[in-house]
Amino acid sequence: MKPTSPLGSLAYHFVLLSLLAVGGANAVIPELHRVAVEQNHWVSNSQFVDLFAIAQAVPGPNVLIVTLIGWHVAGVPGAFVATAAMCAPSCLLTYGVHRAWHRFYQSPVRLLLQRALVPVAVGLVLASGFVLTQAAALDWNYVTISLVTALVAFGTKWNPLWLLGAAAVLGAAGWL
Repeated sequence: MKPTSPLGSLAYHFVLLSLLAVGGANAVIPELHRVAVEQNHWVSNSQFVDLFAIAQAVPGPNVLIVTLIGWHVAGVPGAFVATAAMCAPSCLLTYGVHRAWHRFYQSPVRLLLQRALVPVAVGLVLASGFVLTQAAALDWNYVTISLVTALVAFGTKWNPLWLLGAAAVLGAAGWL
């Protein structure tokens, strides 16, 4: 039975997501989107994309989107509950798996699991990118800037921060 209080609901959903976050918080973005936007209506599509962008822009871990969603739902207590629910279970699971991982260092099963988890993590991260692009409104200005930034980043040795700064200036000037 799901909890009915906002804090209980945040804790319930983020504990479950925490245990699925193979590859980090960005790996569960599709499910986080489904829970926050489609199922519980905590935020809209555009708010979700905005919160994701803020979480990526500020220094710190990728899990900050969970903190922002919790804050949006239930203020400061929601931010704390969401962050703790997302971090604590996976930390405890990681600790236990780490101990077993070193205990069975040469086990064929361990090596098989290690090889199998790589495509799972990559697939989850790619699914996250797909969901985010669908959730964001298709604006050709943003698509163009993203493509130009990718081409410049891969084709030159420029620091990507210069490109981010240029996009920030364009946005502040109202051209985006």
